[in-house]
Amino acid sequence: MLSRLSRPRALALCALPVIALFGTAALAPLPFTVAQPGVTADVLGKDLGKPVITITGAETRPTDGQLRMTTIVATGPTADIRIGNVLDGWFRTDRAVMPRDSVYPTGGSEREIEQHNLNDMKQSQNVAVDAALNQLKRKPGSMRVTVDLGDIGGPSAGLFLSLGIIDKLDGDGRGGDLTGGRTIAGTGTISADGKVGAVGGVSMKTQAAHRDGATVFLVPKAECREAEAERPDGLRLIPVTTLGGAVDALKALEQGGKVPSC
Repeated sequence: MLSRLSRPRALALCALPVIALFGTAALAPLPFTVAQPGVTADVLGKDLGKPVITITGAETRPTDGQLRMTTIVATGPTADIRIGNVLDGWFRTDRAVMPRDSVYPTGGSEREIEQHNLNDMKQSQNVAVDAALNQLKRKPGSMRVTVDLGDIGGPSAGLFLSLGIIDKLDGDGRGGDLTGGRTIAGTGTISADGKVGAVGGVSMKTQAAHRDGATVFLVPKAECREAEAERPDGLRLIPVTTLGGAVDALKALEQGGKVPSC
């Protein structure tokens, strides 16, 4: 025999599965990573006491200002992330909740992922040298360029390594610094033909840049919206799609010309 439930009782019964679902979610690990602003490193200077960029076989110039590549720090691929961590990250501007696969796409153990990221950085360094020399129309092999960023992994420093090489060799092309004496930060991968690629964690990287004194941030154009979402006050965003465009934007910034914006 069926009986008709009162509305309050019916709502209470309907809520039970939802409460059970949230209870299960609170106890179960979730496939997310929580990221926060990481270190930045001036590619024109030293990192852990060693020059980041060393050039031999060609005349270099002293530089003023800084070109700071940026990083994020993320929980590891095996970290136990619960719904409380996710909710906390969503409501804080100094945290970002990201799908684990977007940060660790290769899977594997933490050691394997770390080695993969270091290999990516090594490859990125080689490509950054080629991109810089192509931009300056100098022949590869005409000099030796070495890069040392310690245990920082991943390809997202490519753009700034290229800019650092250009500044050390040519500056702004008129005897001045490419930075104009400013602290410039940013991120982006680079290809040998100078194309700038998107990276992850841009909103966290803008905060790291501002924390470490940057007033200008170069961002892959495709990620302008994300960068703007958490942009710290006083940090100017400049979108870039190519190495040549980044160089032109920095020259225009120094000379009072038209500079692109997000």
